Amino acid sequence: MGILQFHRRRSKDQEISPELQQEYSYSLSTQQSLASVASLSLKQPSTTVIHQCITTFKAHTSSISTLTVAGKHLLSGSSDTQIRFWPRDESLPTEQNLIASGESPVKSMVVSGDKLYTGHQDNKICVWKIENDVVDDDDDDNQKIVKSTYVTTLPTLNDRVTKMFNAKNYVKIRRHKRCTWVHHVDAVSALAVSRDGSVIYSASWDRTFKVWRTSDFKCLESVWSAHDDAINAIVVSRDGYVYTGSADRKIKVWRKDVGEKKHKLVDTLEKHKSAVNALALSADESVLYSGACDRSIIVWEKGTGGGDERHMVVAGALRGHSMAVLCITVVGDLVVSGSADKTVRVWKKGIDGKKYCRVCVLEGHNGPVKCLAAAVDGCTGSESSGTSYVVYSGSLDCDVKVWQVSVPFL
Repeated sequence: MGILQFHRRRSKDQEISPELQQEYSYSLSTQQSLASVASLSLKQPSTTVIHQCITTFKAHTSSISTLTVAGKHLLSGSSDTQIRFWPRDESLPTEQNLIASGESPVKSMVVSGDKLYTGHQDNKICVWKIENDVVDDDDDDNQKIVKSTYVTTLPTLNDRVTKMFNAKNYVKIRRHKRCTWVHHVDAVSALAVSRDGSVIYSASWDRTFKVWRTSDFKCLESVWSAHDDAINAIVVSRDGYVYTGSADRKIKVWRKDVGEKKHKLVDTLEKHKSAVNALALSADESVLYSGACDRSIIVWEKGTGGGDERHMVVAGALRGHSMAVLCITVVGDLVVSGSADKTVRVWKKGIDGKKYCRVCVLEGHNGPVKCLAAAVDGCTGSESSGTSYVVYSGSLDCDVKVWQVSVPFL
């Protein structure tokens, strides 16, 4: 049995704004599908794909905005300001799973080592330390306490104080208002961590992304006006490329060369005709998937390196959703997408690596699917006929659903 304890940051006003759902209005809007890009979708495979909803986690009182798998647990962040832990083992209880609570709605979340970073609607990033303690070594089940301790808020006090006395550290954020460059001035919509865990990347609706050192939480860099509109997604490759997706319909590729202090723009990927809401990289990072309000998932592949100097080129599109694509995750050779049409669609890359089979559609949510996480199922059977996956979906209906998808070898 697991007992979870949480640290709560006190707020003067804990009520959730009645206009909360309007935060998603720009990403929930649906526009015409991107017909100019060739479809990569094949018909559903003739072999049977078994999929079912295993359980539904109900504890949050507002929309689910972010999910992440952390070891034996699933973490969920919500507009109710809470972060909850859910055991991935179905046999364990889910009571007392509130691990932390902030002062404003949670927009994004990432785990690095024993630290949990949460991005919030109030423009801040909170840092929490996650601890697992065994309180009874004589018990065969070893009753564990999972608890969090609030560490700091980014930018830190030291960052704020050291920057405030130099006029060069101030940037104009709107007419007659300025602030230091270490501050986000709108919701922190996405977070990502570098391969070695040394830095955290934060993206915001303020059109910037920032780089934070995890050893002392110092803000190392702010890429100001990285886009012409809100940044909704950020992913980082193992070789240091940073991809940002924005409501300005563009995906930008950034990289910091060895010995340099700042990221520079490598490429701008323009094909979507509406706001880009989600980004995900394939397991080998040779393919980038982008989801937008045009209902399509564009598949981008790395350039050949010959006469084509583009970092990535369009390979095609995956279609099937009837409304805006809000989230994408990749596990193994599966691509999983969630949409404002309340469904989750699962695609499998074909043997040729070019086409994709539509594996299944997961239906059951009563609201738009805002976030996803997935993992290979640890309970996969001994038979070698296929692979079993677990897909987690979070929705504006306040529920987190757990799906099992068993995919045969095609």
